[in-house]
Amino acid sequence: RDFCLSRGLGDVYKRQNKQLITRRFSRAIESYNREATAQKQIAGRLNDMLAHYLPARPRHVLEIGSGTGFLTRPLLRTFHPEKLILNDICHEMSTCFADLLSDRQVTFIPGDAEQLSFPSGQDLIVSCSALQWFVSPELFFKRCNALLSGHGYFAFSTFGKENLKEIAAVTGSGLHYYSLEELKKSLSMHYNIVTAGEERIRLTFATPLDVLYHLKHTGVTAVCRQAWTKGDLQEFCDKYAKLFSCGNAVTLTYHPLYIIARKKP
Repeated sequence: RDFCLSRGLGDVYKRQNKQLITRRFSRAIESYNREATAQKQIAGRLNDMLAHYLPARPRHVLEIGSGTGFLTRPLLRTFHPEKLILNDICHEMSTCFADLLSDRQVTFIPGDAEQLSFPSGQDLIVSCSALQWFVSPELFFKRCNALLSGHGYFAFSTFGKENLKEIAAVTGSGLHYYSLEELKKSLSMHYNIVTAGEERIRLTFATPLDVLYHLKHTGVTAVCRQAWTKGDLQEFCDKYAKLFSCGNAVTLTYHPLYIIARKKP
């Protein structure tokens, strides 16, 4: 079983493992739509927030980390942009948009968004459940500001410090997450915050092993190279069940953060 979870992921570790992250998410394409229930809920909420807070229809939209399209398709239905550019680090994700890419309205640019150049003049740059994988979100915020039109919007969801807290408690490690206040501070030089919020989504599973399968099938195990031994797996399951049982199930927490910001004039 190739279960493996993060073991102290700093920025250097993330940078060195971008290829591994890409490979594991590519493997999870077929199972992602079925298993990523929290991510689908988060995308729906972000789309609803955009529909409420954006004062006008954005004509040019750039989506970073489009994945299989949880946010993409609601965005198209809500805003009908004249031009939508999709990006994902996994080039295989383009297969999820075969019906859309036949139209000149939508294009797909594969690759690492921290390294790519995108067209300027965007009215909206949006990202859902992707920025936690970035080496330098602060630098990306600055780059997005330069890509936006004069009064463009930057909107995203990412994950806060309590995300997958059960995994961190059992394994003693995990991704580095920012708080909502830290993100707002990082954005403040280039943006005015329109709205910001957070929530907790608690999923339940029959066993700790089901938690691991859920993470694997959503690509979240894409953060270390060494597979677990049978003993590692048993130790994880025993400790998880002891700490996070809820009736006849165990819990797993997602902690999404949401921000909509407007480029400073």
